[in-house]
Amino acid sequence: MTVLRADPTNGGFRHVSKFTRVPTGEGDCMASMGTTAFGRATTVQPEGAGRYAGFMPPDWKAPVLPHGGVATAIALRAAEEELAEPAQTLRSVTTVFAGQVHPGPLRIDVAVLRRGRSLSQVVVDLTNADADAGHHVVAVFGAHRAGFEFTDIQPPDAASLDDARIFEPPPELEDDPGHFFEHVESRLALGDYWGATDWEPNGASDRAYWYRFVEPPRRDDGALDPGALVALCDTMPGAAYQRMGPDAPDGFCPSADLTVHILQDSRSEWLLAHNRARHAGDGYVSLEMRLWDPEAGLVAYGTQVSFFSFQSGLAVHQVRPPS
Repeated sequence: MTVLRADPTNGGFRHVSKFTRVPTGEGDCMASMGTTAFGRATTVQPEGAGRYAGFMPPDWKAPVLPHGGVATAIALRAAEEELAEPAQTLRSVTTVFAGQVHPGPLRIDVAVLRRGRSLSQVVVDLTNADADAGHHVVAVFGAHRAGFEFTDIQPPDAASLDDARIFEPPPELEDDPGHFFEHVESRLALGDYWGATDWEPNGASDRAYWYRFVEPPRRDDGALDPGALVALCDTMPGAAYQRMGPDAPDGFCPSADLTVHILQDSRSEWLLAHNRARHAGDGYVSLEMRLWDPEAGLVAYGTQVSFFSFQSGLAVHQVRPPS
């Protein structure tokens, strides 16, 4: 199996020459952000006095409710519009999922906490039009500054794009269309897909995927929309099940929050997403995601706390991972 390995000299990859770009139709075209599915989903309209209107489309589910990372991207679009400082780009965002957001009209209230010459902070409350609680978002935008440059972590030893396994949705997803992974192509590069018959737990929580948007939402300069990186980071709970193995009980792992640091621009079509579960206990799990661009290196880092919800309860012997 061909692998991409860390190159400590630039925070990127060796064997980049073996990274084969696979033609996949629409994804190879340079589409403006507003003409893509992601761009349309995250469009907002100003209504005055810091209020914006949006619409959560029904085709970004994960797996039942709309994808939280996409909802965060909608909030970020409103924050960018209200801040109106093109030289200041997204550096960090934290979302608290205080209430469910359903498909339909959105009410988005934006306040600029501080507008600085090179650094600004914005807070956004995003809810359904008839709801009291939704997603509370705090974002930091900043301009370029002089400073140190290094990456002190390495990408995983993961399968190349050519060798990675193409994601095949389970029957329940195929029978219920409108999911996040209809817009994002996924190939497993490390670990196992849930439900795989050949799953062999390896005593670790590491999973890695190659991700690409079917319609990549790019800015005018060719870089991916930072909100798209935020959405890709919000795919973390699988690492907990990777650690527990195929005999873990069925259930959900909803997110309580989401924090993403945007580190640099990404222009590659495919990104390698390395997912880990750092600790699980008391019904919660701490997760992290690292997004690697094969050319640029580390482009985003995400972390979140999720909580477990099991459909049929949890037996004593199912609490700890297999030895």
